[in-house]
Amino acid sequence: MKKQIICLLIACFASTSLEAQTIASLASPNKLIEVKLIQSPEKQIQYQISYKSKEVITPSSLGFTFKKPVADLRKFNVIRIDSSTFDETWSPILGEVKDIRNQYKQLSLELKDAGNSGIIIQLNFRIYDDGIGFRYNFPKQDNLNHFIVDNEWSTFKMTGDHTAFWIPGDYDTNEYTYNKSKLSEIDASAAAAKEKDIALTSPIGKNFVQSPLMLKSAEGLYINVHEAALLNYPVMHLQVNGSTLTSQLTPDAVGNKAYLQTPFSTPWRTLIIADKAEQILASKLILNLNEPSKIKDSTWIKGQKFIGMWWEMHVGKANWPLASGKHGANTANVKRYIDFAAQHSFDGVLVEGWNQGWEDWFGNWKENVFDFTSPYPDYDIDSLTKYAQSKGLRLIMHHETSGSATNYERRMDAAYAYMVSKGINTVKTGYVGRIIPRGEHHDSQWMTQHYQRVAEKAADYKLMVDSHESSHPTGLHRTYPNWLTSEAARGSEFNNAPTLGIASNHTTILPFTRLIGGPLDYTPGLFHLSLNQFDTTRTQKVRSTLAKQLALYVTIYSPLQMASDLPENYEQHLDAFQFIKDVAVNWDDTKIISAEPGEYLTIARKAKGKDAWFIGSITNENARNISFGLDFLDADKTYEAIVYRDADNADFEKNPEAYIIEKRLVTRVSNMTYRLQRGGGCAVSLKKIN
Repeated sequence: MKKQIICLLIACFASTSLEAQTIASLASPNKLIEVKLIQSPEKQIQYQISYKSKEVITPSSLGFTFKKPVADLRKFNVIRIDSSTFDETWSPILGEVKDIRNQYKQLSLELKDAGNSGIIIQLNFRIYDDGIGFRYNFPKQDNLNHFIVDNEWSTFKMTGDHTAFWIPGDYDTNEYTYNKSKLSEIDASAAAAKEKDIALTSPIGKNFVQSPLMLKSAEGLYINVHEAALLNYPVMHLQVNGSTLTSQLTPDAVGNKAYLQTPFSTPWRTLIIADKAEQILASKLILNLNEPSKIKDSTWIKGQKFIGMWWEMHVGKANWPLASGKHGANTANVKRYIDFAAQHSFDGVLVEGWNQGWEDWFGNWKENVFDFTSPYPDYDIDSLTKYAQSKGLRLIMHHETSGSATNYERRMDAAYAYMVSKGINTVKTGYVGRIIPRGEHHDSQWMTQHYQRVAEKAADYKLMVDSHESSHPTGLHRTYPNWLTSEAARGSEFNNAPTLGIASNHTTILPFTRLIGGPLDYTPGLFHLSLNQFDTTRTQKVRSTLAKQLALYVTIYSPLQMASDLPENYEQHLDAFQFIKDVAVNWDDTKIISAEPGEYLTIARKAKGKDAWFIGSITNENARNISFGLDFLDADKTYEAIVYRDADNADFEKNPEAYIIEKRLVTRVSNMTYRLQRGGGCAVSLKKIN
């Protein structure tokens, strides 16, 4: 890293001017983004961002208030300013591309409280070609050791009343359906009131939303607001006041936000900025702001495709508790799943409801629900693990905690040792219900520390993690690559939610919101799209065509992908199921071909270490024609394209399971053209044949 001291307008530090003073500025490596740091006459420190010489963020203030020691840190004297440059290329263990360039310029300020506390804060801005990140550092110092955060006052002042894609701010869930409105029209309370099928909600208020927040200006500029490297700190929500966003940290059981000790660095506050929607999705800013992997030997971390004894419970065929009389996780039924998975070369089989405790697991705020090592008597885990291994695959463990994180932490060592003894290397965790310690939230500091402890403890046992009902991802899969994926969104199971279900535009918004932070275990691949198969009174339907379900394996990134439907439903469409068998989960390259939040998306990905590409195209409730070139293919080579598209009469409401499979030969000068029907999609596999 190259460093230099900036001497810009140093004399202004002692100025008594009644006007705001620019104290430093720095541009991105490509010169398109510029950050200016300003000191107001009242000694507030503000930042301003421009893109292509046009203002994107108007002067926005920064600061903190502490409960202990009592301090209002929003006015400062500037002690020092310096800058540095950084440029490296690194390779993710699992990811969307083979190599990632991490190039930025950094602007750092050392500030001293203008009051009488004597507290020192350092502000770091990293300026990338695709956006910026900033964070606060509290160095070790005589005037500050232990401290309690009352609030963080980071603001993002937009230049207008942008269109926003948002979900209500909520301290316990991110499973809401997405809304689209102007910033001034946001009513999170009304949106939250419509939700009847989320297990636990704690909405903050009318004008609070969650990040990642996707914005689009009237001029067509795209802005994404989020955070990166969330460790030992509460989740940041956003308060909306006109066109100004202000950080809102998740409180703990007594109303405090964070308990910290110097030295400490907050998560990064991030802005991805682009004039094309495709560039937002191509950004690796969030990953670059996270620390490199802490796992030295990562050879045991692998991408996986799996099926699961899971959807049966959602559609009424089976249930989790043994006492229900329809216990799905029994030895004979799980063997059937293992046979199907082995026949089609899958890596694993998830089994939910295998362990004792499901009879009163939810709604009682009960601490000791599961012990994670006691199977039901009709589930012979020893014979099943051996049977799976004989077929070349593994079982995937399920650890539902019922929100009792304290119980889970006491039992993690025993639970993980139990997994290792059974040859199981992947665990799906769950946090349905109110959190214990009682009064904590899913998004509070204690729980963000808990998710980190799970990832670290699992790594000690060489286990991979898929977390559900956890807080929004912030790029930590770089630091903890065994944390393969998370749910933390309205996943595919909500197709079965009777009140709102999943709107047909939902999966065209997710890549611009939830997926900005990291991989999503969405669980796609539903083939039987009317959900009354085992209960004729049900009216729920999947608002998607079958071809769109295939395309989601490309448009929604996760190195752990589930084929979520029942074996008997796949057996009715084995020709379409072939795409799920073929599609990769780890990638050497990704091309965002076309995208618009809430409307459509086409992505092409190159499989890791193979001469094979896969393409996914999806649309919302509107049909549309798609056409694009294949110039990303190798020159002078021919590929066989297998196209899985909506039939001409397909429609997500009237005829969702109609599809056509076509084969053709293509080269890099060929064009792909097809029609996406309403709520539809198209999946394409491209394999080099010479």
